[in-house]
Amino acid sequence: MVKTRLSIMMFLQFFIWGGWFVTLGTFLANNLGATGGQTAMAFATQSWGAIVAPFIIGLIADRYFNAERILGLLHLVGAVLMYQLYSAQDFSTFYPFVLVYMILFMPTLALVNSVSFRQMVDPSREFARIRVWGTIGWVVAGLMISYVFSWDSQLGLSEGMLRNTFLMCSLASVALGLFSFTLPKTPPAVARGEKLKMREVLGLDALALLKDRNFAIFFVSSVLICIPLAFYYQNANPFLTDINVENATAKMALGQVSEVLFMLLLPVFLKRFGIKLTLLIGMMAWVVRYLLFAYGDADGLVFMLIIGIALHGICYDFFFVSGQIYTDSRAGERFKSSAQGMITLATYGVGMLIGFWAAGAITDHFVNADASRDWTSIWLFPSAFALVVLVLFSVLFRNEKLNVSD
Repeated sequence: MVKTRLSIMMFLQFFIWGGWFVTLGTFLANNLGATGGQTAMAFATQSWGAIVAPFIIGLIADRYFNAERILGLLHLVGAVLMYQLYSAQDFSTFYPFVLVYMILFMPTLALVNSVSFRQMVDPSREFARIRVWGTIGWVVAGLMISYVFSWDSQLGLSEGMLRNTFLMCSLASVALGLFSFTLPKTPPAVARGEKLKMREVLGLDALALLKDRNFAIFFVSSVLICIPLAFYYQNANPFLTDINVENATAKMALGQVSEVLFMLLLPVFLKRFGIKLTLLIGMMAWVVRYLLFAYGDADGLVFMLIIGIALHGICYDFFFVSGQIYTDSRAGERFKSSAQGMITLATYGVGMLIGFWAAGAITDHFVNADASRDWTSIWLFPSAFALVVLVLFSVLFRNEKLNVSD
């Protein structure tokens, strides 16, 4: 019964995120007339949320209140903010609400993990079975947008129906907010009165790991590869919609399906080929994906776009998930939490923030005289950038063997 409740929690958590974030770029361009720079500002709220999240978790959630209660409160407030996004008629009205929303939403990603881990005897074996429902929730949201409501069809776009994604997610936020109060009690992890160490909250205790040349190269590469990653989050849905790919949001859900499949293959690659080759495969997948996007189309070459979407599993799992495993193996018991906090802050915070800015600037730069976008040039930039990171990493990083169980 507890696992069922945790699975429902994960499903709703990622249904909410996937239900509006994937189509955000398309909505901003078509409904609010946003520029590439403004779209970048909206997507960068995720990074600001990732930067602020450690403070909310470390200063409040871990010290004073049950995790499930904070989770419920944040989602109920989020439901109100999501309704304001649904009602916004221009970007200047939209932006303040999406900024506050993401500052409150990003900490919930850590909270659902905390609630789950505290109910498990062996998280290494049990967590994946719970977390997979989050991926299913994201996929279902995409399928509903395309096939149930047809909000991203060409007819839907002309009628501005993508606005309804915010209303759908507002209702889902109410449901998760109320449901959260029925979850198992998860009291604060830190006893009241215990001295707060800001270095631990921000993961700065793990800075000592950067003295190791190999880890420092991996760390810098992780930040840099987030720049191409931001192009996918920000531009993939507007691109597919702009070139008239029907049901683009549902097709993008294939990326989450591949993410689950390649997650199963990851331990095999790590054990057989080592961390360096696994990371290089992940980076090469970014290069290939963007080349496929640059030269594919919605007609005879649509298969190239589908393959590019399906590569998401390799792009994400083989670099970011294997990177988390590598960080965990290098940190040791003393710095495990701090190291993961540091790498998350650096990648989803700093790296993605730079990436969203770059994606906005490049997108605005390659606008044709007729206001259409030169998508080939736009996608070639992150492909070339990922290739440079790949070459530098290949030359500078020494291979290491990790102890990975099948």
